Amino acid sequence: MALIVQKYGGTSVGTTERIKNVARRIAKWKAQGHDLVIVVSAMSGETNRLIGLAKDIQEYPDARELDVLVSTGEQVTIGLLAMALKEIGVPAKSYCGWQVPVVTDSSHSKARIQSIDDAAMRADLDAGQVVIVAGFQGVDELGSITTLGRGGSDTSAVALAAALKADECQIYTDVDGVYTTDPRVVPEARRLKTITFEEMIEMASLGSKVLQIRSVEFAGKYKVRLRVLSSFEEEGEGTLITFEEDQNMEKAVVAGIAFDRNEARINVKGVPDKPGIAYQILGPIADANIEVDMIIQNVGENGTTDFSFTVPRGEFQRTLGILRDVQTHIGAAKIDADDKVAKISIVGVGMRSHCGIASTMFRTLAEEGINIQLISTSEIKVSVLVDEKYLELGVRVLHKAFGLDQTVEA
Repeated sequence: MALIVQKYGGTSVGTTERIKNVARRIAKWKAQGHDLVIVVSAMSGETNRLIGLAKDIQEYPDARELDVLVSTGEQVTIGLLAMALKEIGVPAKSYCGWQVPVVTDSSHSKARIQSIDDAAMRADLDAGQVVIVAGFQGVDELGSITTLGRGGSDTSAVALAAALKADECQIYTDVDGVYTTDPRVVPEARRLKTITFEEMIEMASLGSKVLQIRSVEFAGKYKVRLRVLSSFEEEGEGTLITFEEDQNMEKAVVAGIAFDRNEARINVKGVPDKPGIAYQILGPIADANIEVDMIIQNVGENGTTDFSFTVPRGEFQRTLGILRDVQTHIGAAKIDADDKVAKISIVGVGMRSHCGIASTMFRTLAEEGINIQLISTSEIKVSVLVDEKYLELGVRVLHKAFGLDQTVEA
C-alpha cells in the first residue's frame, strides 16, 4: 500500500463523461489498497471562459478579484469528481485550496506556495476517504484567494506530495509520457522510460510542454518521485523522472530535443565597446519585465561591437519601442530585428562526459543548409537559433543524427 498523489489536467476532466472515467481509474487504485490524494484542474477551456467574462467587465481585471473568479473553475471539478466517486461507492471528500489550507504569498495570478497544512487530509485518508484538492489555487495570510499561474495544478500536486511525503506523484496528461521530441513533428519520437530532473528542467524551460517547469523544480528540490502518464490509456508505465543517472544514461548522450517557436531576435549594431554597455541595453528591458533568453556580445573592433539577444515573440514590438530610446542614449548605429526565428535545443546529462556533441549538431544542420544565428550552451544542453521555416527539418535531422529513433538497450 502506498500514498499516491495523482493530478488530472483540464483535458482529462473536460467533460462529465471523462470525469466518470477518471473516477473509475481512481477506484481501481483505491481497490489495490492505496491512499490517494487527487489534484484536478478546471475543465478544459473553463479558465479562458472565466477570464473572458472578467474582461467583458474590466479591460484590465483587478488582480485579487480575478483570482476569486478563475479559482471557481477547479471548484466545479472537485465537486463533480467527488460526486462521481461516491456514485460508484468510493468515499471521497473535496477541498478548495483555502480549505486545506495551501498558504501562498500575495502575488495574485502568480503566487508561490509557502506552506501546506496536511492535518485534515491525513485524518480523511486515515478514515478511508479519497481526498480531492483543487489545483492551481491557495490562500494568502490575509485570507485572500490566490492562484499559482498557468499550469499551476502541476505545482499544487507536487507540493502536496512533498507535504504528505507521498511515495509517488503521478501527473496524468493527454500524452503517455515524455518523448525524445514532439511526435507531431517527428513521428519516430520515442517515449522515455526515465529522464533525470536536470534534463526535464532543461526540456521544460526550452519549450517542452509536458510539465510546468515550476513543478519539476519543486519536485527536484523536495525529492518527490514524479511520473508522467496518460489519462486516456488504462495501462502503461509512463516516464519516471529520476534523481540519479542510471547505467543506461551513459549510452544515451542526448536524451531529447526541445524547440520553441516563441522567439524573436534583436541585434543592436555598432554600440560602444565599453564596460556597462550590456546593462545599458538590457536594464530598461528588465525594468519592463521582459524576459531575455539567448545573449551574444561580439568581440569589439574599432571601439564598437554588436550585441544580440532574444525575447518572447509577444514582447517583440514592445522591446523595439524601448530600444529606440536606448539607441539614442548609447549611440548605437542600427537595430536589426527578426521575429521569424525559432530555437532548437539538444539536452542530455551524457554531454558532461562526451566530446563532439555540439560539432555533430552544427555539422548536421549545415548539411541541410540551415544557418545558425545564435548559440547558447550549458553543461547539459546546446541551443541554436535558426530561421523558423527550418525548425521542423532541423528537429527531424537532429533526432536521427543522435539516434533518438532507436531504442536504448538495457
